Amino acid sequence: MLPLQRPTDATPAAHDRVYRTLRGRIMQGELSPGQSLTLRGIGKEFGVSMTPARESVRRLAAEGALTMSSSGRISTPELSNERIEELAALRALIEVELASRALPRAHMALIERLQTINTAVAEAVAHRDAVSYIRTNLEFHRTLYLRAQAPAMLAMAETVWLQLGPTMRALYGKLRKTEPPQFHRLIIAALRAGDEPGLRLAVRSDVTQGLRMLAS
Repeated sequence: MLPLQRPTDATPAAHDRVYRTLRGRIMQGELSPGQSLTLRGIGKEFGVSMTPARESVRRLAAEGALTMSSSGRISTPELSNERIEELAALRALIEVELASRALPRAHMALIERLQTINTAVAEAVAHRDAVSYIRTNLEFHRTLYLRAQAPAMLAMAETVWLQLGPTMRALYGKLRKTEPPQFHRLIIAALRAGDEPGLRLAVRSDVTQGLRMLAS
């Protein structure tokens, strides 16, 4: 039996694989602010030619996840304080609305799922694992927001998360967290009580407090 032929690295599948993997790494804080990348290095790691590597970088740059200088240097963004404040304000606007829309559909299974994820967040904090912390923290928020059934709004939130990924890594190191986010417990309590004002306040506080501390 002949082995299945793998698609060539010029196929959309190769480009999509590189793009999605790099996107996940950046969003989850695996790369630090200002960290340099090269097309050659990306191509070597993923076993692809320059074409899918270049297309993936261009796509990520368009989303604000990477920057490309006129000399061709590729790096993760180093955000100014003003940019951090802007993105924090966007998170407050978009995510508070998503949470509010999710509230009427917040059944007990969702609340239990959020509690389970928050346990994983606490474990990441206990092990001082920045990447796991950011990943599980975003999973907590995404799980809630999916109940809003507002895919365009969620896509906007994820674009903001993507731009903030390296900065969130830097923030985690600066704060030296030793306990899980207190506002997650307040979010879960507000969902359980059907308390929309309390939910909006808890989400707004959760998504902006740390970022604004970093920008101060």
